[in-house]
Order: sequence, then structure tokens, then C-alpha cells
Amino acid sequence: MRYALLLMGAHQDPECGDPAGPDPAEFMKFDQEITEAGVVVGGFALEGPETAVRVSADSTSEELLVTSGPFAETGEFVGGSYVIEVADIDTAIAWAKKSPGARAGHIEIRPVADY
Repeated sequence: MRYALLLMGAHQDPECGDPAGPDPAEFMKFDQEITEAGVVVGGFALEGPETAVRVSADSTSEELLVTSGPFAETGEFVGGSYVIEVADIDTAIAWAKKSPGARAGHIEIRPVADY
């Protein structure tokens, strides 16, 4: 099965650990470990949420709005992802627990839809 590990961060949320995130060296170590294990089939890292641009519908009209980040109404952001291929959800959870991202925010694990 393929699973997406979505590395979620939060700005200034004491429930999610250090808002600055873990040491980049920790992520490099984890990245090397998960890559060498041969389970990574894709993924990406994103620039910070302050670089984001959002396109959304205006609630009072049909106009589409373009807004630059960061977005005060949400403190959560996606920092990156891994797509892994492993035997089952328990194995995906085990990899997520090893990620430094689990301590600095949280990791959402979702099966990749096979369309």
C-alpha cells in the first residue's frame, strides 16, 4: 500500500511542540534512514507558509480571491510530505513516529487513492 505522510506544522501552538520546528539535521537523518530503507516513492518539502498564495471563492460573490500568506485564520500548515510504499498502516505509523515532524507538529497519514 502507498501512504502519504503529510508533515503538518503549527505556528505558535504549544500543543504542537516547538513552532520553529526540529533541527534540520534531524530531518536529514530521518530522510536518509527512510530513503535507504527503500520505502520512499515520492515526496516534497515546501517553503514556509509565509510564501503561500491561496485562491478561494468569495462567500458573497462568485469572484475568486487571491490572498498572500501567512493566513491568520489558520495556524496549521503542510511543511512537506513523503509517499511511502509499505505493507500496512501499522508500518506507515511506525515511520511517522520516527519523523522529527511528529514532535514539532503532527503527521497525518493517508492512503494514496489508486484511481
